[in-house]
Amino acid sequence: MADILSNLAVGFIHVLNPTMLAVLVIGLIVGLIAGVLPGLTLVMGVVLLLPFTYSMEPTQAIVLLTAVYLAGTYGGAFTSILFKIPGEPIHVPLLWDGYPMTRQGESAKALGWALYAAMSGGLVAAVFMVMVSEPFAKFALSFATPEYFSIVLLGLCGVIILGTKSIPRAVISLCIGLLIATVGIDDIYGAERFTFGTSLLRDGIDYLTVMVGAYALGEILTRLEEGFTSPTLEQAGTIKTTLPSLREFRERSMAFVRGISVGTFIGAAPGAGATVASFVSYGVEKMLGKNRDNMGKGAPEGIVSSQSAATASVGGAMLHLLTLGIPGSGATAVILGAFLLHGIQPGPQIFTSMPEMVYAIFASMFIGLALMGLIGYLAVKPFVKVLDAPEAVISAFIMVLCFIGAFTIRNNITDVWMMIFFGMAGYFMDRYGFPIAPMVLGSILGVMAERNFMTTMISYSNDWTIFFTRPISCIALLCCILMLGFTILFPMWRNRKEKKLTA
Repeated sequence: MADILSNLAVGFIHVLNPTMLAVLVIGLIVGLIAGVLPGLTLVMGVVLLLPFTYSMEPTQAIVLLTAVYLAGTYGGAFTSILFKIPGEPIHVPLLWDGYPMTRQGESAKALGWALYAAMSGGLVAAVFMVMVSEPFAKFALSFATPEYFSIVLLGLCGVIILGTKSIPRAVISLCIGLLIATVGIDDIYGAERFTFGTSLLRDGIDYLTVMVGAYALGEILTRLEEGFTSPTLEQAGTIKTTLPSLREFRERSMAFVRGISVGTFIGAAPGAGATVASFVSYGVEKMLGKNRDNMGKGAPEGIVSSQSAATASVGGAMLHLLTLGIPGSGATAVILGAFLLHGIQPGPQIFTSMPEMVYAIFASMFIGLALMGLIGYLAVKPFVKVLDAPEAVISAFIMVLCFIGAFTIRNNITDVWMMIFFGMAGYFMDRYGFPIAPMVLGSILGVMAERNFMTTMISYSNDWTIFFTRPISCIALLCCILMLGFTILFPMWRNRKEKKLTA
């Protein structure tokens, strides 16, 4: 414990450097704007800043992107509550109770509840992350390639099950991502795969072009088809924030506890993320809360449960990334890309090789929460004013950043063409209901899964039973089987039950 606190103190000293503070503030502002603007999602905000991290120090780069991730889970609360316009799916549950409070003339109090929830959820999750990460990393040091393959496979199963509505479409999207990961020269045997005789594909398809194209450019093409229709602002009440009293806070303390617990747990689950945490937490509060009958009519518990869970999920997702090197959401997949871009593989080893970097990231979350709360309290009106900018202009600016970012990945025009291709792919996938996240995570985790699988086969003389004879690997694979079995069998049981009821 003393070592953890000592390292955290060093991390605070590192982050309080003026340059690092400036980077942190920029990340928070970009994250809040990404949350406010409909169409500019949290993941897009992280992706668009990724090219600017090439020339930065690794710690600065990760702190910048983590700040965007953290603030993005809160920024959309402004427009959801005031205008009934969710910046992205994370904030849909907020408008169910936030906007009714605005119509009742309590918009300032609703914004105050959202601020309280974001601060408390983020703080508890950050403390949990600091306390648990190093012991878990020491435990993870005992993992070998069989364990890593099984855990990556569990993450891929989680992406399919937890983050999507249509399992068949999610499987197809994931298979496309895994296919992308196989293009180029094989790491183990040096054989060319799916290059079609062209040197353009010999180096493989960079996952950053997949992310920038599918998320950012694909979303722009979708908005272009819709005609860049700007949302109609129907705000009722003045734009300011009023913090609830301590007595009101105590009365709803269990809603905070439930929301933070659900958010931290779901954030640590592979493939879930803030959106799933927000919806699940709202549902839990609807079932267990003492004020559940008023939820959907302007109950503060609805705001507290969803917002606290969304922000708390950041700590769980970052814990997963730092200790195992496996992203659990779209945003952490981009942050993993930033790590790899600087030649760093996150995992248990960085807690011993680069502890100053890890604890600087932890410290940046504490300081970022404080600054985010201050900015959120004082600058609600300026952030909402961003909605006055024409969406076509904002989209054009984002597209320019996409092209610049794609080219600067490897200073290769091929990456620009690849980005355009995956932008079109992302557009069609979104149009026909295919989730993008499984494809993106498949293109990243596919490389890790293949490398660990092949290394295991070589090390253990092609004995596939090794995955089931090692306890941790066996448990992870059994979890995969149970998750997939439940996903397949539960809809069949539900459909059969519905048929019996209608018969």
